[in-house]
Amino acid sequence: RYENDWGKAINFEGPSPARAFFVENAAYWIAEFHLDGLRLDATQDIRDASPEHVIGAMVRAARDAAVGRRVFIVAENEPQDTRLVRPPQEGGNGCDALWNDDAHHAARVALTGRREAYYRDYLGTAQEFVSCAKYGYLYQGQWYSWQKKTRGTPALDLPPDAFVAYLENHDQVANSAFGLRLHEIASAARLRAVTAWLLLGPATPMLFQGQEFAASAPFLYFADHGGDLKRSIRRGRREFLAQFPSLSTPELQAVLPSPTARATFERCRLDWGDRERHASWYALHRDLLALRRADAVLAGPARQRVDGAVLGTSAFVLRFFGTIDDRLLVINLGNDLDFTPAGEPLLAAGRAGAWQLAWTSEAVEYGGHGVHPLDMAGPLTFPGNSGMFFQPGSEPRSSNLDPRP
Repeated sequence: RYENDWGKAINFEGPSPARAFFVENAAYWIAEFHLDGLRLDATQDIRDASPEHVIGAMVRAARDAAVGRRVFIVAENEPQDTRLVRPPQEGGNGCDALWNDDAHHAARVALTGRREAYYRDYLGTAQEFVSCAKYGYLYQGQWYSWQKKTRGTPALDLPPDAFVAYLENHDQVANSAFGLRLHEIASAARLRAVTAWLLLGPATPMLFQGQEFAASAPFLYFADHGGDLKRSIRRGRREFLAQFPSLSTPELQAVLPSPTARATFERCRLDWGDRERHASWYALHRDLLALRRADAVLAGPARQRVDGAVLGTSAFVLRFFGTIDDRLLVINLGNDLDFTPAGEPLLAAGRAGAWQLAWTSEAVEYGGHGVHPLDMAGPLTFPGNSGMFFQPGSEPRSSNLDPRP
């Protein structure tokens, strides 16, 4: 039995035309259109008691259809079930990665200060950023007060790149009153620093459409259904947003954009001119992605060897361990931090030499306030709302890294 009405689960029990349709469809997109991968939506609502779960069958069929190519298959799973990324021989479904809502929620709280509804179990602390980088999910079976039950499954043994981290996606931007992007509701300096954590961190990073150039267009919830379903969508959207106390008032509910109005959809079209108008944001993302790919440690297997420590209420360090030398990422989302005494060994220089600043989110080309002089061998003061990336024993590198091969 399968149903595709909104809000209903899809159930499979043994061989059936419905099961074959979904499995063959996964292979079809890979074989006929040469897609590089698939995202499986709301996998918690795909239920199957067959010996091989239908998700596992879809993954296997997609990989077979790739004929030597590598395809990337990522799953969304609200309860954070890590069986999806475990191999079939361990009872898993063989996906490559899982979306990490915990990372998004913690980052959004840090950037906006708002903890309504399903953000209530997140504080946006330095420890949460460190834990997401090292262990993926924050909730791996602990009590989750929003749902009044435990959340998540064990993930401590999974590699960091088995988690997709993001600051925006279609669900979370649209799950707001007016679909505003983070650059419109958060401090620019703080967002630049958190973007460094996202794009240089060990997880698999994901950017939402237009995020890389600070898109001026909102992203609202929209649908083009008619009749009774149209009315149900309007009512359902108001009810869903009412879980946020600030969006539940009659005044706010009265001005919510209609999800079924064509104008709502039209407002969400990207304006590609933002690439030039917001060149500093585009440069930030371009340079970070180039650094992620070009740096010998970040691009190598050392990405799987990362440790971190809290330096202050809103500051933390991540250290990437290489074969010969290491890399250091320091993020401070609070005020200037006088780190004295400096009793954190992850800050110590390695065998390759003293730390040199290679990149900073406060570079003027990104709209920053300039590079703060910092001698990592002397008394340390980490500038507020900044991200800093260090390499050993080299001169500071230009931020204008060409991302092209």
